[in-house]
Amino acid sequence: MEDKAIRIVDLRKSFGAQKVLDGINLDIEAGKITVIIGKSGGGKSVLLKHLIGLIKPDSGEIWIDGVDITKLKEKELNEIRMRFGMLFQEAALFDSMNVFDNVAFPLREHTRKSEKEIERIVEEKLNQVGLLHFAEKRPAELSGGMKKRVGLARALILDPELILFDEPTSALDPIISLTILDLIKETQTYLKKTYVVISHDILGMFRIADKVALLANGTIAEYGTPHEVRQSRKEVTMEFLNATKIPGFAGGEP
Repeated sequence: MEDKAIRIVDLRKSFGAQKVLDGINLDIEAGKITVIIGKSGGGKSVLLKHLIGLIKPDSGEIWIDGVDITKLKEKELNEIRMRFGMLFQEAALFDSMNVFDNVAFPLREHTRKSEKEIERIVEEKLNQVGLLHFAEKRPAELSGGMKKRVGLARALILDPELILFDEPTSALDPIISLTILDLIKETQTYLKKTYVVISHDILGMFRIADKVALLANGTIAEYGTPHEVRQSRKEVTMEFLNATKIPGFAGGEP
């Protein structure tokens, strides 16, 4: 894969009179964690859905390995989506299945692997997220943090090239949030996959990000390493980070 896993060019999307994405330009680096931050309702989730073709833009391009996916039909999009894993905000587990079967589901649905091979892969992924001994539990028996761990194991199960995270620490207490963030960082360091994370948990995201993109007013207003973003003197960046009480501004420590 090239250095750029995803290239977004002048992406625009409006809903009625409301401009949500107003010319997004962003290169997402392969093998890195890119975090997209921004105000609630600012278009982060809309952008994420564009990356897997769940929403069609009004104009613009999204390039993945030399293919502009905005021009693809549904069958071709489904082939592209197989290269993505996704951890949804609510983990999106099947209540009727135990942990093992939730994680095994994509393998059974999309591959012809034997049950013995599926068992080996599922146990490996559950071990990576520290839940091997909870394989027989149902989602209702799990804490919020454990559900996110199961969701991560399922997102990784098909060995995707790119993994998308929609608010991975939402509804979790600070201690559990840090555990999930550390697990995300640990798996990415080990697997060397491309992770794209959207979140309102700004301090937590600075903890794991290789690159940070600030989505503001429908555009990427700031992009760089966490250190570069924290040191920025762009008005829109300073206003956003001051509002979220990021250290390093208004006389605080960098």
